[in-house]
Amino acid sequence: MKILVVDDEENLRHMLQVMLRKHGYHVETAPDGSVALQMASHHEFTFILCDIRMPLMDGPVFLKKFAEAGFRSTIIMMSAYGTMETAIACMKQGAYDYISKPFKNDEILLVLKKAEERERLKREGRQLKEENKKENTCSDIISENPRMLEIFQLVKKVCDFRTSVLILGDSGTGKELIARAIHFTGNRSGQPFVAVNCGALPEALLESELFGHVKGAFTNAVSDKIGLFEQADKGTLFLDEIGEMQQSLQVKQGAATA
Repeated sequence: MKILVVDDEENLRHMLQVMLRKHGYHVETAPDGSVALQMASHHEFTFILCDIRMPLMDGPVFLKKFAEAGFRSTIIMMSAYGTMETAIACMKQGAYDYISKPFKNDEILLVLKKAEERERLKREGRQLKEENKKENTCSDIISENPRMLEIFQLVKKVCDFRTSVLILGDSGTGKELIARAIHFTGNRSGQPFVAVNCGALPEALLESELFGHVKGAFTNAVSDKIGLFEQADKGTLFLDEIGEMQQSLQVKQGAATA
Protein backbone atom coordinates (compact mmCIF):
# COMPACT_ATOMS: atom_id res chain seq x y z
CA MET A 1 0.00 0.00 0.00
CA LYS A 2 1.33 3.42 -0.98
CA ILE A 3 0.55 6.30 1.40
CA LEU A 4 1.04 10.05 1.07
CA VAL A 5 1.25 12.02 4.35
CA VAL A 6 0.32 15.70 3.91
CA ASP A 7 1.10 17.92 6.91
CA ASP A 8 2.97 21.18 7.52
CA GLU A 9 4.57 19.79 10.71
CA GLU A 10 7.86 18.19 9.70
CA ASN A 11 8.17 16.17 12.93
CA LEU A 12 4.71 14.65 12.43
CA ARG A 13 5.48 13.78 8.81
CA HIS A 14 8.71 12.08 9.85
CA MET A 15 7.08 10.21 12.74
CA LEU A 16 4.28 8.86 10.53
CA GLN A 17 6.72 7.94 7.77
CA VAL A 18 8.94 5.91 10.12
CA MET A 19 6.02 4.23 11.91
CA LEU A 20 4.07 3.31 8.78
CA ARG A 21 7.15 2.00 6.99
CA LYS A 22 7.73 -0.36 9.93
CA HIS A 23 4.26 -1.77 9.26
CA GLY A 24 4.98 -2.44 5.58
CA TYR A 25 3.61 0.69 3.93
CA HIS A 26 5.44 2.67 1.26
CA VAL A 27 5.27 6.26 2.49
CA GLU A 28 5.93 9.65 0.89
CA THR A 29 5.32 13.09 2.42
CA ALA A 30 4.25 16.58 1.38
CA PRO A 31 4.28 19.84 3.42
CA ASP A 32 1.01 21.21 1.98
CA GLY A 33 -1.86 20.49 -0.39
CA SER A 34 -0.25 22.18 -3.37
CA VAL A 35 2.80 19.90 -3.29
CA ALA A 36 0.54 16.91 -2.62
CA LEU A 37 -1.47 17.64 -5.77
CA GLN A 38 1.71 17.72 -7.86
CA MET A 39 2.83 14.39 -6.38
CA ALA A 40 -0.59 12.81 -6.95
CA SER A 41 -0.43 13.81 -10.62
CA HIS A 42 2.73 11.70 -11.04
CA HIS A 43 2.13 8.81 -8.62
CA GLU A 44 -0.96 6.88 -7.60
CA PHE A 45 -1.42 6.60 -3.84
CA THR A 46 -3.67 4.06 -2.15
CA PHE A 47 -4.31 6.32 0.87
CA ILE A 48 -3.65 9.96 1.69
CA LEU A 49 -3.39 11.19 5.29
CA CYS A 50 -4.10 14.93 5.05
CA ASP A 51 -4.03 17.61 7.74
CA ILE A 52 -6.85 20.15 7.71
CA ARG A 53 -4.97 23.32 8.64
CA MET A 54 -1.93 24.03 6.43
CA PRO A 55 -0.43 27.09 4.73
CA LEU A 56 -0.67 27.71 0.97
CA MET A 57 -3.38 25.07 0.46
CA ASP A 58 -5.28 23.61 3.40
CA GLY A 59 -7.01 20.23 3.63
CA PRO A 60 -10.52 21.19 2.43
CA VAL A 61 -9.17 23.01 -0.64
CA PHE A 62 -6.84 20.11 -1.40
CA LEU A 63 -9.75 17.68 -1.11
CA LYS A 64 -11.83 19.74 -3.55
CA LYS A 65 -9.05 20.13 -6.12
CA PHE A 66 -8.10 16.44 -5.74
CA ALA A 67 -11.66 15.40 -6.62
CA GLU A 68 -11.84 17.89 -9.52
CA ALA A 69 -8.64 16.41 -10.96
CA GLY A 70 -10.28 12.96 -11.03
CA PHE A 71 -7.83 11.27 -8.65
CA ARG A 72 -9.20 8.28 -6.76
CA SER A 73 -7.10 7.75 -3.62
CA THR A 74 -8.85 7.18 -0.29
CA ILE A 75 -8.35 10.32 1.82
CA ILE A 76 -8.24 10.34 5.62
CA MET A 77 -8.27 13.79 7.25
CA MET A 78 -6.22 14.62 10.35
CA SER A 79 -7.91 17.24 12.54
CA ALA A 80 -6.73 19.07 15.65
CA TYR A 81 -9.08 20.19 18.41
CA GLY A 82 -11.53 22.78 17.16
CA THR A 83 -11.67 21.52 13.56
CA MET A 84 -14.06 18.61 14.02
CA GLU A 85 -16.87 20.34 12.15
CA THR A 86 -14.51 20.96 9.25
CA ALA A 87 -13.46 17.29 9.33
CA ILE A 88 -17.08 16.17 9.11
CA ALA A 89 -17.66 18.63 6.25
CA CYS A 90 -14.65 17.06 4.47
CA MET A 91 -16.23 13.63 4.79
CA LYS A 92 -19.36 15.00 3.13
CA GLN A 93 -17.11 16.13 0.27
CA GLY A 94 -15.61 12.68 -0.20
CA ALA A 95 -13.04 12.03 2.54
CA TYR A 96 -13.26 8.48 3.88
CA ASP A 97 -12.65 9.21 7.58
CA TYR A 98 -10.88 11.53 9.97
CA ILE A 99 -8.68 11.11 13.02
CA SER A 100 -8.19 13.64 15.80
CA LYS A 101 -4.80 15.00 16.86
CA PRO A 102 -2.99 14.10 18.98
CA PHE A 103 -3.41 10.44 18.15
CA LYS A 104 -1.78 7.14 19.02
CA ASN A 105 -0.09 4.98 16.43
CA ASP A 106 -2.66 2.25 16.92
CA GLU A 107 -5.44 4.70 16.00
CA ILE A 108 -3.84 5.49 12.65
CA LEU A 109 -3.20 1.80 11.96
CA LEU A 110 -6.80 0.89 12.84
CA VAL A 111 -8.23 3.51 10.47
CA LEU A 112 -5.89 2.32 7.70
CA LYS A 113 -6.88 -1.32 8.25
CA LYS A 114 -10.54 -0.34 8.02
CA ALA A 115 -9.78 1.56 4.80
CA GLU A 116 -7.89 -1.46 3.42
CA GLU A 117 -10.88 -3.69 4.15
CA ARG A 118 -13.15 -1.18 2.42
CA GLU A 119 -10.88 -1.16 -0.64
CA ARG A 120 -10.80 -4.96 -0.68
CA LEU A 121 -14.60 -5.16 -0.58
CA LYS A 122 -14.84 -2.57 -3.37
CA ARG A 123 -12.41 -4.57 -5.52
CA GLU A 124 -14.32 -7.79 -4.91
CA GLY A 125 -17.58 -6.02 -5.72
CA ARG A 126 -16.15 -4.73 -9.00
CA GLN A 127 -14.83 -8.20 -9.86
CA LEU A 128 -18.20 -9.82 -9.13
CA LYS A 129 -19.95 -7.14 -11.18
CA GLU A 130 -17.55 -7.68 -14.07
CA GLU A 131 -17.91 -11.46 -13.90
CA ASN A 132 -21.70 -11.13 -13.83
CA LYS A 133 -21.53 -8.73 -16.77
CA LYS A 134 -19.39 -11.18 -18.74
CA GLU A 135 -21.78 -14.00 -17.89
CA ASN A 136 -24.81 -12.00 -19.09
CA THR A 137 -23.13 -10.41 -22.11
CA CYS A 138 -22.08 -11.75 -25.47
CA SER A 139 -20.62 -9.14 -27.83
CA ASP A 140 -23.35 -6.46 -28.08
CA ILE A 141 -26.13 -8.67 -26.66
CA ILE A 142 -27.09 -8.32 -23.00
CA SER A 143 -29.66 -10.62 -21.43
CA GLU A 144 -30.56 -12.37 -18.18
CA ASN A 145 -32.98 -14.76 -19.87
CA PRO A 146 -31.91 -18.34 -19.00
CA ARG A 147 -32.33 -19.52 -22.60
CA MET A 148 -30.20 -16.65 -23.90
CA LEU A 149 -27.52 -17.41 -21.31
CA GLU A 150 -27.41 -20.97 -22.70
CA ILE A 151 -26.94 -19.50 -26.19
CA PHE A 152 -24.14 -17.26 -24.89
CA GLN A 153 -22.34 -20.33 -23.54
CA LEU A 154 -22.80 -22.11 -26.86
CA VAL A 155 -21.41 -19.07 -28.72
CA LYS A 156 -18.32 -19.13 -26.49
CA LYS A 157 -17.84 -22.84 -27.19
CA VAL A 158 -17.91 -22.55 -30.98
CA CYS A 159 -16.39 -19.08 -31.51
CA ASP A 160 -12.83 -20.32 -32.03
CA PHE A 161 -13.62 -23.31 -34.25
CA ARG A 162 -12.95 -23.06 -37.99
CA THR A 163 -16.23 -24.59 -39.07
CA SER A 164 -19.59 -23.63 -40.55
CA VAL A 165 -22.29 -22.77 -38.02
CA LEU A 166 -26.01 -22.95 -38.84
CA ILE A 167 -28.08 -20.36 -36.97
CA LEU A 168 -31.83 -20.99 -37.04
CA GLY A 169 -34.56 -18.56 -36.06
CA ASP A 170 -37.57 -16.66 -37.31
CA SER A 171 -37.10 -13.36 -39.10
CA GLY A 172 -36.19 -10.59 -36.67
CA THR A 173 -34.99 -12.85 -33.85
CA GLY A 174 -31.38 -11.65 -34.11
CA LYS A 175 -29.56 -14.30 -36.17
CA GLU A 176 -27.04 -11.75 -37.43
CA LEU A 177 -26.43 -10.57 -33.86
CA ILE A 178 -25.52 -14.13 -32.89
CA ALA A 179 -23.29 -14.43 -35.97
CA ARG A 180 -21.51 -11.22 -34.99
CA ALA A 181 -21.21 -12.48 -31.41
CA ILE A 182 -19.51 -15.67 -32.64
CA HIS A 183 -17.13 -13.59 -34.76
CA PHE A 184 -16.23 -10.88 -32.25
CA THR A 185 -16.03 -13.20 -29.24
CA GLY A 186 -13.55 -15.54 -30.93
CA ASN A 187 -10.02 -15.34 -32.24
CA ARG A 188 -11.20 -13.94 -35.61
CA SER A 189 -12.44 -10.70 -34.06
CA GLY A 190 -9.67 -8.68 -35.69
CA GLN A 191 -10.50 -10.06 -39.14
CA PRO A 192 -13.35 -9.04 -41.52
CA PHE A 193 -17.00 -9.79 -40.79
CA VAL A 194 -18.91 -9.83 -44.09
CA ALA A 195 -22.69 -10.21 -44.19
CA VAL A 196 -24.83 -10.81 -47.28
CA ASN A 197 -28.58 -11.30 -47.58
CA CYS A 198 -28.89 -14.18 -50.04
CA GLY A 199 -32.61 -13.57 -50.47
CA ALA A 200 -32.10 -9.96 -51.56
CA LEU A 201 -29.75 -10.68 -54.48
CA PRO A 202 -30.94 -11.92 -57.88
CA GLU A 203 -29.82 -15.47 -58.61
CA ALA A 204 -27.99 -14.25 -61.71
CA LEU A 205 -25.73 -12.03 -59.58
CA LEU A 206 -25.42 -14.12 -56.45
CA GLU A 207 -22.68 -16.45 -57.69
CA SER A 208 -20.63 -13.50 -58.95
CA GLU A 209 -21.08 -11.70 -55.59
CA LEU A 210 -20.04 -14.74 -53.58
CA PHE A 211 -17.15 -16.02 -55.66
CA GLY A 212 -16.16 -12.97 -57.70
CA HIS A 213 -15.24 -12.94 -61.41
CA VAL A 214 -12.55 -11.86 -63.82
CA LYS A 215 -12.86 -9.20 -66.47
CA GLY A 216 -14.79 -10.43 -69.52
CA ALA A 217 -16.29 -13.48 -67.79
CA PHE A 218 -19.75 -12.31 -68.87
CA THR A 219 -21.51 -9.30 -70.32
CA ASN A 220 -20.86 -6.12 -68.29
CA ALA A 221 -17.92 -7.76 -66.44
CA VAL A 222 -15.68 -4.80 -67.22
CA SER A 223 -13.16 -5.49 -64.46
CA ASP A 224 -12.05 -8.14 -61.99
CA LYS A 225 -14.25 -8.41 -58.90
CA ILE A 226 -13.27 -9.94 -55.57
CA GLY A 227 -15.98 -12.23 -54.19
CA LEU A 228 -17.38 -12.06 -50.67
CA PHE A 229 -15.65 -15.32 -49.73
CA GLU A 230 -12.30 -13.75 -50.52
CA GLN A 231 -13.23 -10.51 -48.74
CA ALA A 232 -14.03 -12.52 -45.61
CA ASP A 233 -10.77 -14.50 -45.78
CA LYS A 234 -9.55 -15.42 -42.25
CA GLY A 235 -12.71 -13.82 -40.87
CA THR A 236 -16.41 -14.66 -41.03
CA LEU A 237 -18.90 -14.70 -43.91
CA PHE A 238 -22.51 -14.53 -42.74
CA LEU A 239 -24.94 -15.86 -45.35
CA ASP A 240 -28.30 -14.56 -44.23
CA GLU A 241 -31.42 -16.33 -45.54
CA ILE A 242 -29.26 -19.07 -47.07
CA GLY A 243 -32.41 -21.17 -47.51
CA GLU A 244 -33.47 -18.76 -50.25
CA MET A 245 -30.38 -19.66 -52.29
CA GLN A 246 -30.73 -22.26 -55.05
CA GLN A 247 -29.41 -25.67 -54.01
CA SER A 248 -26.64 -25.76 -56.61
CA LEU A 249 -25.14 -22.63 -55.09
CA GLN A 250 -25.58 -23.99 -51.58
CA VAL A 251 -23.40 -26.94 -52.60
CA LYS A 252 -20.75 -24.57 -54.00
CA GLN A 253 -20.68 -22.38 -50.92
CA GLY A 254 -20.50 -25.48 -48.72
CA ALA A 255 -17.41 -26.58 -50.63
CA ALA A 256 -15.91 -23.08 -50.31
CA THR A 257 -16.26 -23.08 -46.51
CA ALA A 258 -15.01 -26.61 -46.05
